[in-house]
Amino acid sequence: MLKISILDTPSQCRLMIEGKLIGPWATELARVWRQATADLNGRTLIIDVKGLTAITEDGENVLLELMKEGASFRSSGVFTKQVLKRMARKIRRDV
Repeated sequence: MLKISILDTPSQCRLMIEGKLIGPWATELARVWRQATADLNGRTLIIDVKGLTAITEDGENVLLELMKEGASFRSSGVFTKQVLKRMARKIRRDV
């Protein structure tokens, strides 16, 4: 199960992602991110992945795509930090 919460402030929109980023939930995250991007009105969009407990290849592919499109991420803990670092290295290799 995946939970996506949206926290709106005057300066930013934060997508809080909690649970397992797998299969169809990865597609849902991409949809929510695109919708949030369209409604920013000059605010910063941040994807907070601190609450992720599992990420499948589908989930990593969506996060990688969002990273390539310029998404900003916030994480804590070894698991999510390692996933984001690995994806950042992959982007640098592909360039």
